Amino acid sequence: MVKRPFWCHQIEQAWRERRIVWLAGARRLGKTTLVQALPDVSYFDCDLPRVRRDAEDIEAFLERHRGQRIVLDEIHRLADPSGLLKAASDHFPGTRVLATGSSTLGASARFRDTLAGRKRTVQMRPVLHRELSAFGVGDLARRFLWGGLPEHLVAPTLPEKDFSEWIEAYWARDIVELFSVGKRYSFLRFLEMLWAQSGGLCQLTSFTAACEASRQTLANYLDVFQLTGVVNVLRPFATHPTRELVAMPKVYAFDTGFACHARGWSHLRPEDMGGLWEHLVLDELLVTLGQDSLHYWRDKQQHELDFLWTTRGHPPVAIECKWRAAQFDPAAFRSFLTLHPGATCWLVAQDRDTVIRRKKGGLEIIECGIANLGNLMASHRQA
Repeated sequence: MVKRPFWCHQIEQAWRERRIVWLAGARRLGKTTLVQALPDVSYFDCDLPRVRRDAEDIEAFLERHRGQRIVLDEIHRLADPSGLLKAASDHFPGTRVLATGSSTLGASARFRDTLAGRKRTVQMRPVLHRELSAFGVGDLARRFLWGGLPEHLVAPTLPEKDFSEWIEAYWARDIVELFSVGKRYSFLRFLEMLWAQSGGLCQLTSFTAACEASRQTLANYLDVFQLTGVVNVLRPFATHPTRELVAMPKVYAFDTGFACHARGWSHLRPEDMGGLWEHLVLDELLVTLGQDSLHYWRDKQQHELDFLWTTRGHPPVAIECKWRAAQFDPAAFRSFLTLHPGATCWLVAQDRDTVIRRKKGGLEIIECGIANLGNLMASHRQA
Protein backbone atom coordinates (compact mmCIF):
# COMPACT_ATOMS: atom_id res chain seq x y z
CA MET A 1 0.00 0.00 0.00
CA VAL A 2 1.36 3.40 -1.03
CA LYS A 3 1.39 5.93 1.80
CA ARG A 4 -0.15 9.29 0.91
CA PRO A 5 0.98 11.73 3.61
CA PHE A 6 -0.29 14.82 1.78
CA TRP A 7 -3.90 13.67 1.93
CA CYS A 8 -3.54 12.33 5.48
CA HIS A 9 -2.33 15.79 6.52
CA GLN A 10 -5.28 17.44 4.74
CA ILE A 11 -7.72 15.27 6.70
CA GLU A 12 -6.00 15.81 10.03
CA GLN A 13 -5.92 19.57 9.46
CA ALA A 14 -9.62 19.57 8.57
CA TRP A 15 -10.40 17.56 11.72
CA ARG A 16 -8.59 20.16 13.82
CA GLU A 17 -10.92 22.83 12.42
CA ARG A 18 -14.24 20.94 12.48
CA ARG A 19 -15.50 17.71 14.04
CA ILE A 20 -17.13 16.64 10.75
CA VAL A 21 -15.00 16.16 7.62
CA TRP A 22 -16.39 15.31 4.21
CA LEU A 23 -13.87 13.51 1.95
CA ALA A 24 -15.17 13.96 -1.58
CA GLY A 25 -13.81 12.87 -4.93
CA ALA A 26 -14.60 10.75 -7.95
CA ARG A 27 -14.72 7.00 -7.48
CA ARG A 28 -11.53 4.90 -7.41
CA LEU A 29 -9.29 7.80 -6.38
CA GLY A 30 -8.18 5.79 -3.36
CA LYS A 31 -10.46 7.28 -0.70
CA THR A 32 -11.17 3.93 0.98
CA THR A 33 -7.52 2.90 1.10
CA LEU A 34 -6.60 6.30 2.46
CA VAL A 35 -9.12 6.38 5.31
CA GLN A 36 -8.35 2.80 6.34
CA ALA A 37 -4.73 3.84 6.79
CA LEU A 38 -5.54 6.68 9.19
CA PRO A 39 -4.41 5.99 12.76
CA ASP A 40 -6.86 5.36 15.59
CA VAL A 41 -10.08 5.27 13.59
CA SER A 42 -13.17 3.06 13.74
CA TYR A 43 -13.92 2.22 10.10
CA PHE A 44 -17.42 1.41 8.81
CA ASP A 45 -18.22 0.40 5.24
CA CYS A 46 -21.76 1.66 4.66
CA ASP A 47 -22.16 -0.64 1.66
CA LEU A 48 -22.56 -3.50 4.17
CA PRO A 49 -26.15 -4.22 5.33
CA ARG A 50 -25.05 -4.85 8.93
CA VAL A 51 -23.46 -1.40 9.10
CA ARG A 52 -26.58 0.24 7.68
CA ARG A 53 -28.75 -1.57 10.25
CA ASP A 54 -26.36 -0.65 13.06
CA ALA A 55 -26.62 3.06 12.13
CA GLU A 56 -30.42 3.18 11.86
CA ASP A 57 -30.69 4.27 15.50
CA ILE A 58 -28.44 7.29 15.13
CA GLU A 59 -28.22 8.24 18.79
CA ALA A 60 -27.44 4.70 19.91
CA PHE A 61 -24.79 4.31 17.20
CA LEU A 62 -23.04 7.53 18.17
CA GLU A 63 -23.27 6.70 21.87
CA ARG A 64 -21.50 3.37 21.27
CA HIS A 65 -18.67 5.24 19.56
CA ARG A 66 -18.60 8.36 21.70
CA GLY A 67 -15.20 10.06 21.75
CA GLN A 68 -13.86 8.03 18.82
CA ARG A 69 -12.65 8.99 15.35
CA ILE A 70 -15.28 7.39 13.11
CA VAL A 71 -14.96 6.79 9.36
CA LEU A 72 -18.22 6.26 7.46
CA ASP A 73 -17.23 5.13 3.97
CA GLU A 74 -19.86 5.66 1.24
CA ILE A 75 -22.15 7.31 3.79
CA HIS A 76 -24.85 8.02 1.20
CA ARG A 77 -25.86 4.35 1.55
CA LEU A 78 -27.26 5.06 5.02
CA ALA A 79 -30.96 5.82 5.52
CA ASP A 80 -30.32 9.30 6.97
CA PRO A 81 -26.69 10.28 6.36
CA SER A 82 -27.06 14.01 7.02
CA GLY A 83 -29.06 13.31 10.18
CA LEU A 84 -26.23 11.22 11.58
CA LEU A 85 -23.61 13.86 10.77
CA LYS A 86 -25.73 16.67 12.22
CA ALA A 87 -26.31 14.73 15.44
CA ALA A 88 -22.60 13.98 15.77
CA SER A 89 -21.74 17.65 15.30
CA ASP A 90 -24.37 19.04 17.66
CA HIS A 91 -24.50 16.48 20.47
CA PHE A 92 -21.24 14.49 20.59
CA PRO A 93 -18.47 17.08 20.99
CA GLY A 94 -15.71 14.54 21.64
CA THR A 95 -16.45 12.54 18.51
CA ARG A 96 -14.80 13.11 15.14
CA VAL A 97 -16.48 11.83 11.97
CA LEU A 98 -14.97 11.44 8.51
CA ALA A 99 -17.54 10.66 5.83
CA THR A 100 -16.70 9.78 2.23
CA GLY A 101 -18.69 10.04 -0.95
CA SER A 102 -18.27 10.51 -4.68
CA SER A 103 -20.34 13.70 -4.80
CA THR A 104 -20.54 16.99 -2.97
CA LEU A 105 -22.39 16.77 0.33
CA GLY A 106 -26.00 17.71 -0.28
CA ALA A 107 -25.82 17.00 -4.01
CA SER A 108 -28.86 14.71 -3.95
CA ALA A 109 -32.17 14.55 -2.13
CA ARG A 110 -30.70 11.85 0.14
CA PHE A 111 -28.96 14.63 2.08
CA ARG A 112 -31.50 16.88 3.72
CA ASP A 113 -28.90 19.10 5.40
CA THR A 114 -25.61 20.34 3.92
CA LEU A 115 -24.15 20.96 7.41
CA ALA A 116 -23.13 24.48 6.53
CA GLY A 117 -20.79 25.79 9.23
CA ARG A 118 -20.42 22.34 10.81
CA LYS A 119 -17.96 20.62 8.47
CA ARG A 120 -14.78 20.88 6.44
CA THR A 121 -14.53 19.40 2.95
CA VAL A 122 -11.40 17.73 1.57
CA GLN A 123 -11.71 17.32 -2.20
CA MET A 124 -9.47 14.42 -3.21
CA ARG A 125 -7.90 14.48 -6.66
CA PRO A 126 -5.96 12.07 -8.87
CA VAL A 127 -2.36 11.26 -7.97
CA LEU A 128 -0.55 14.58 -7.79
CA HIS A 129 2.82 15.36 -9.31
CA ARG A 130 4.33 15.40 -5.80
CA GLU A 131 3.09 11.82 -5.23
CA LEU A 132 4.47 10.20 -8.38
CA SER A 133 7.73 8.98 -6.86
CA ALA A 134 5.79 7.14 -4.12
CA PHE A 135 3.98 5.22 -6.86
CA GLY A 136 7.24 4.46 -8.65
CA VAL A 137 6.37 6.65 -11.64
CA GLY A 138 9.02 8.92 -13.09
CA ASP A 139 7.60 9.27 -16.60
CA LEU A 140 5.06 12.06 -17.01
CA ALA A 141 3.85 10.56 -20.28
CA ARG A 142 2.73 7.51 -18.31
CA ARG A 143 0.93 9.67 -15.74
CA PHE A 144 -0.83 11.52 -18.53
CA LEU A 145 -1.90 8.46 -20.54
CA TRP A 146 -2.61 5.99 -17.70
CA GLY A 147 -4.15 8.75 -15.58
CA GLY A 148 -4.03 9.40 -11.86
CA LEU A 149 -6.36 6.75 -10.42
CA PRO A 150 -3.97 4.69 -8.29
CA GLU A 151 -5.04 1.30 -9.72
CA HIS A 152 -4.75 2.62 -13.26
CA LEU A 153 -1.40 4.29 -12.67
CA VAL A 154 0.32 1.11 -11.47
CA ALA A 155 -1.22 -1.18 -14.12
CA PRO A 156 1.44 -2.94 -16.22
CA THR A 157 -0.30 -2.03 -19.51
CA LEU A 158 -2.60 0.79 -20.59
CA PRO A 159 -5.86 0.04 -18.71
CA GLU A 160 -8.27 0.72 -21.58
CA LYS A 161 -10.95 -1.72 -20.39
CA ASP A 162 -10.71 -0.31 -16.88
CA PHE A 163 -11.66 3.14 -18.16
CA SER A 164 -14.82 1.71 -19.74
CA GLU A 165 -15.68 -0.27 -16.60
CA TRP A 166 -15.19 2.84 -14.47
CA ILE A 167 -17.70 4.75 -16.62
CA GLU A 168 -20.27 1.96 -16.21
CA ALA A 169 -19.77 1.95 -12.43
CA TYR A 170 -20.03 5.74 -12.32
CA TRP A 171 -23.41 5.58 -14.04
CA ALA A 172 -24.73 2.69 -11.95
CA ARG A 173 -23.45 3.74 -8.51
CA ASP A 174 -23.00 7.51 -8.53
CA ILE A 175 -25.76 8.64 -10.89
CA VAL A 176 -28.68 6.19 -10.91
CA GLU A 177 -28.72 5.88 -7.11
CA LEU A 178 -28.55 9.59 -6.32
CA PHE A 179 -29.80 11.63 -9.28
CA SER A 180 -32.57 11.75 -11.84
CA VAL A 181 -30.89 12.67 -15.12
CA GLY A 182 -32.97 11.13 -17.91
CA LYS A 183 -31.37 9.29 -20.80
CA ARG A 184 -28.21 7.32 -20.18
CA TYR A 185 -26.98 7.83 -23.74
CA SER A 186 -27.30 11.62 -23.68
CA PHE A 187 -25.69 11.89 -20.24
CA LEU A 188 -22.64 9.74 -20.96
CA ARG A 189 -22.25 11.04 -24.52
CA PHE A 190 -22.03 14.59 -23.21
CA LEU A 191 -19.48 13.54 -20.59
CA GLU A 192 -17.36 11.77 -23.19
CA MET A 193 -17.43 14.81 -25.49
CA LEU A 194 -16.41 17.14 -22.68
CA TRP A 195 -13.51 14.86 -21.78
CA ALA A 196 -12.47 14.68 -25.45
CA GLN A 197 -12.20 18.49 -25.67
CA SER A 198 -10.89 18.84 -22.12
CA GLY A 199 -9.47 22.28 -21.45
CA GLY A 200 -11.65 23.91 -24.09
CA LEU A 201 -14.53 26.35 -23.93
CA CYS A 202 -17.95 24.80 -23.34
CA GLN A 203 -20.67 26.22 -25.58
CA LEU A 204 -23.65 24.05 -24.67
CA THR A 205 -25.57 24.62 -27.89
CA SER A 206 -22.77 22.99 -29.87
CA PHE A 207 -23.44 19.66 -28.08
CA THR A 208 -27.23 19.50 -28.32
CA ALA A 209 -27.53 17.64 -31.64
CA ALA A 210 -24.87 15.00 -30.91
CA CYS A 211 -26.24 14.39 -27.40
CA GLU A 212 -29.91 14.49 -28.42
CA ALA A 213 -30.69 16.81 -25.55
CA SER A 214 -31.73 20.42 -25.01
CA ARG A 215 -29.38 23.13 -23.86
CA GLN A 216 -31.08 23.23 -20.43
CA THR A 217 -30.74 19.47 -20.04
CA LEU A 218 -27.04 19.68 -20.82
CA ALA A 219 -26.68 22.53 -18.32
CA ASN A 220 -28.25 20.27 -15.69
CA TYR A 221 -25.91 17.44 -16.66
CA LEU A 222 -22.91 19.75 -16.32
CA ASP A 223 -24.01 20.59 -12.78
CA VAL A 224 -24.14 16.86 -11.96
CA PHE A 225 -20.68 16.32 -13.46
CA GLN A 226 -19.35 19.06 -11.18
CA LEU A 227 -21.11 17.70 -8.11
CA THR A 228 -19.70 14.22 -8.70
CA GLY A 229 -16.19 15.50 -9.40
CA VAL A 230 -15.73 14.16 -12.94
CA VAL A 231 -15.04 17.58 -14.46
CA ASN A 232 -13.48 20.81 -13.25
CA VAL A 233 -15.32 23.92 -14.43
CA LEU A 234 -13.58 27.30 -14.55
CA ARG A 235 -15.57 30.49 -15.01
CA PRO A 236 -14.08 33.49 -16.82
CA PHE A 237 -12.56 36.39 -14.95
CA ALA A 238 -13.84 39.70 -16.32
CA THR A 239 -14.27 43.27 -15.11
CA HIS A 240 -14.44 44.84 -18.60
CA PRO A 241 -17.40 43.08 -20.24
CA THR A 242 -17.07 44.91 -23.53
CA ARG A 243 -13.53 43.60 -24.00
CA GLU A 244 -13.45 40.30 -22.08
CA LEU A 245 -15.31 36.99 -22.24
CA VAL A 246 -17.80 36.99 -19.38
CA ALA A 247 -19.97 33.86 -19.52
CA MET A 248 -18.66 30.75 -21.24
CA PRO A 249 -16.89 28.25 -18.93
CA LYS A 250 -13.85 26.13 -19.60
CA VAL A 251 -14.25 22.46 -18.70
CA TYR A 252 -11.46 20.04 -17.81
CA ALA A 253 -11.65 16.28 -17.35
CA PHE A 254 -10.93 15.40 -13.73
CA ASP A 255 -8.15 13.06 -14.87
CA THR A 256 -5.79 13.07 -17.85
CA GLY A 257 -6.28 9.33 -18.39
CA PHE A 258 -9.98 9.83 -19.14
CA ALA A 259 -9.21 12.76 -21.44
CA CYS A 260 -6.80 10.56 -23.40
CA HIS A 261 -9.26 7.64 -23.36
CA ALA A 262 -12.06 9.84 -24.76
CA ARG A 263 -9.71 11.00 -27.54
CA GLY A 264 -8.79 7.43 -28.43
CA TRP A 265 -5.09 7.94 -27.67
CA SER A 266 -2.85 4.96 -26.96
CA HIS A 267 0.39 6.94 -27.28
CA LEU A 268 1.32 10.61 -26.95
CA ARG A 269 2.92 12.93 -29.49
CA PRO A 270 5.14 15.84 -28.44
CA GLU A 271 2.34 18.29 -29.28
CA ASP A 272 -0.02 16.52 -26.84
CA MET A 273 2.12 17.11 -23.78
CA GLY A 274 1.40 20.81 -23.17
CA GLY A 275 -2.36 20.46 -22.79
CA LEU A 276 -2.00 17.50 -20.44
CA TRP A 277 0.63 19.37 -18.42
CA GLU A 278 -2.00 22.10 -17.95
CA HIS A 279 -4.28 19.52 -16.27
CA LEU A 280 -1.53 18.50 -13.84
CA VAL A 281 -0.87 22.12 -12.89
CA LEU A 282 -4.61 22.69 -12.42
CA ASP A 283 -4.78 19.87 -9.85
CA GLU A 284 -1.96 21.44 -7.86
CA LEU A 285 -3.70 24.81 -7.93
CA LEU A 286 -7.06 23.34 -6.91
CA VAL A 287 -5.75 21.45 -3.87
CA THR A 288 -4.12 24.63 -2.56
CA LEU A 289 -6.50 27.39 -3.65
CA GLY A 290 -9.85 25.66 -4.05
CA GLN A 291 -12.33 26.08 -6.89
CA ASP A 292 -13.84 29.46 -5.99
CA SER A 293 -10.71 31.57 -6.39
CA LEU A 294 -9.60 30.04 -9.69
CA HIS A 295 -10.72 31.27 -13.11
CA TYR A 296 -9.46 31.63 -16.66
CA TRP A 297 -9.25 34.77 -18.81
CA ARG A 298 -9.92 35.52 -22.46
CA ASP A 299 -10.45 38.78 -24.32
CA LYS A 300 -12.40 39.51 -27.49
CA GLN A 301 -9.15 39.43 -29.51
CA GLN A 302 -8.64 35.75 -28.55
CA HIS A 303 -5.80 36.36 -26.09
CA GLU A 304 -6.18 33.74 -23.37
CA LEU A 305 -4.57 32.91 -20.02
CA ASP A 306 -4.84 29.40 -18.61
CA PHE A 307 -5.63 30.36 -15.02
CA LEU A 308 -6.41 33.41 -12.90
CA TRP A 309 -6.02 33.32 -9.13
CA THR A 310 -8.17 36.01 -7.53
CA THR A 311 -8.05 37.16 -3.93
CA ARG A 312 -10.42 39.79 -2.58
CA GLY A 313 -8.68 43.13 -2.17
CA HIS A 314 -5.54 42.11 -4.11
CA PRO A 315 -4.53 42.21 -7.78
CA PRO A 316 -5.00 38.88 -9.59
CA VAL A 317 -2.25 36.41 -10.42
CA ALA A 318 -2.18 35.42 -14.09
CA ILE A 319 -0.83 31.90 -14.69
CA GLU A 320 0.31 30.32 -17.95
CA CYS A 321 1.38 26.66 -18.33
CA LYS A 322 3.92 25.48 -20.90
CA TRP A 323 5.62 22.16 -21.48
CA ARG A 324 8.78 24.06 -22.48
CA ALA A 325 9.53 27.56 -21.19
CA ALA A 326 10.96 28.50 -24.59
CA GLN A 327 7.51 27.97 -26.16
CA PHE A 328 6.09 30.85 -24.14
CA ASP A 329 4.73 34.00 -25.84
CA PRO A 330 4.00 36.90 -23.44
CA ALA A 331 1.31 38.46 -25.69
CA ALA A 332 -1.58 37.26 -23.49
CA PHE A 333 0.11 38.61 -20.35
CA ARG A 334 0.62 41.96 -22.07
CA SER A 335 -3.03 42.19 -23.13
CA PHE A 336 -4.21 41.24 -19.65
CA LEU A 337 -2.03 43.86 -17.98
CA THR A 338 -3.45 46.63 -20.14
CA LEU A 339 -6.83 45.93 -18.51
CA HIS A 340 -5.57 44.82 -15.09
CA PRO A 341 -2.39 46.73 -14.22
CA GLY A 342 -0.71 45.54 -11.06
CA ALA A 343 -1.37 41.86 -11.74
CA THR A 344 1.42 39.32 -11.18
CA CYS A 345 2.45 37.01 -14.03
CA TRP A 346 3.54 33.40 -13.49
CA LEU A 347 4.76 30.84 -15.98
CA VAL A 348 4.70 27.19 -14.82
CA ALA A 349 6.90 25.12 -17.12
CA GLN A 350 7.83 21.44 -17.06
CA ASP A 351 11.50 22.22 -17.72
CA ARG A 352 11.86 24.63 -14.79
CA ASP A 353 12.95 23.35 -11.38
CA THR A 354 13.56 26.65 -9.59
CA VAL A 355 11.80 29.99 -9.23
CA ILE A 356 13.24 32.59 -11.61
CA ARG A 357 12.26 36.22 -12.20
CA ARG A 358 12.73 37.23 -15.81
CA LYS A 359 12.11 40.21 -18.02
CA LYS A 360 10.49 39.23 -21.29
CA GLY A 361 9.03 41.67 -23.77
CA GLY A 362 9.18 44.41 -21.15
CA LEU A 363 7.21 42.32 -18.62
CA GLU A 364 8.38 40.88 -15.31
CA ILE A 365 7.45 37.21 -15.23
CA ILE A 366 8.03 34.66 -12.48
CA GLU A 367 8.92 31.27 -13.95
CA CYS A 368 8.78 28.09 -11.87
CA GLY A 369 8.33 24.33 -12.01
CA ILE A 370 5.36 22.48 -10.60
CA ALA A 371 7.38 21.39 -7.56
CA ASN A 372 7.94 25.06 -6.66
CA LEU A 373 4.33 26.10 -7.14
CA GLY A 374 3.16 25.42 -3.58
CA ASN A 375 5.92 27.51 -2.02
CA LEU A 376 5.32 30.27 -4.55
CA MET A 377 1.62 30.41 -3.65
CA ALA A 378 2.43 30.45 0.06
CA SER A 379 4.92 33.30 -0.40
CA HIS A 380 2.44 35.30 -2.45
CA ARG A 381 -0.24 34.91 0.25
CA GLN A 382 2.15 36.25 2.88
CA ALA A 383 3.29 39.20 0.77
